[in-house]
Amino acid sequence: MANRRTVFYLSDRTGITVETLGHSLLTQFDGIQWRKVSIPFLDSEDKAREAAEQINLMAQLDGYRPLVFSTLVNPVVREHIQRADCAIYDFFDNFIDSMEKELGQQSSHAIGRSHGLHDNASYTRRIAAINFAQANDDGISAKSFADADIILVGVSRSGKTPTCLYLAMQYGIYAANYPLTEEDMDDSKLPKILHPFRTKLFGLTITAEQLQRIRQERKPNSRYASFRQCQQELEWQQDLYRRENIPFINTTAISIEEIATTILNRSGLKRQLYGE
Repeated sequence: MANRRTVFYLSDRTGITVETLGHSLLTQFDGIQWRKVSIPFLDSEDKAREAAEQINLMAQLDGYRPLVFSTLVNPVVREHIQRADCAIYDFFDNFIDSMEKELGQQSSHAIGRSHGLHDNASYTRRIAAINFAQANDDGISAKSFADADIILVGVSRSGKTPTCLYLAMQYGIYAANYPLTEEDMDDSKLPKILHPFRTKLFGLTITAEQLQRIRQERKPNSRYASFRQCQQELEWQQDLYRRENIPFINTTAISIEEIATTILNRSGLKRQLYGE
């Protein structure tokens, strides 16, 4: 049986940053089954006491000190957590002190800077990009393709929609997508609608086994979900990518974060958020 441990993610705001950093560290340790507890908006003494009690309870139940990843700023709140029976990994403690010394100034200790609305331009860009991705999903309309930063192409259920939304939400990229269909296969050519935007195209592919599993959940025991159909579509698709010189990535065994980052890197696109 796998070793079971509890990990807490504590933040005085959304907790997105601390969960991302903490998860990255935990992936380096195999053979442990993590019970994950996220406590966002931990911004008062009462909430801190409750969190400390919860940490102590899990320490008793597990027989091990819980790991606590923290981006808490308020020193009073942090003090309550530090007294709990846990192993604390405080990202601010680890970096802020040395950065203050290096930069020769005190940090603001302001709460919520990383996900606040202090950068209205970035926030507005991200919302606009999300709206664009939704409006240009699955080739709903090609009228806005000229405004797209990138156009993802691929057969049905190869991961185009979630990747477009991730690019929009995380990076402010205007991403559209177009599904390659059986009709396109019959023509054996790049769809005419995509010809003017060749330089914006980026392909997604996947193994036939994985595609079948995904389609089977959507339309069980259908021709659409048959292994033969999946295999034929993917073979045709990859031949099209090579013939038309469309860059592509196999999404089978990698996360959406890796997919998006690879697309940005290979396409030369720049992140549109946080002043980049």
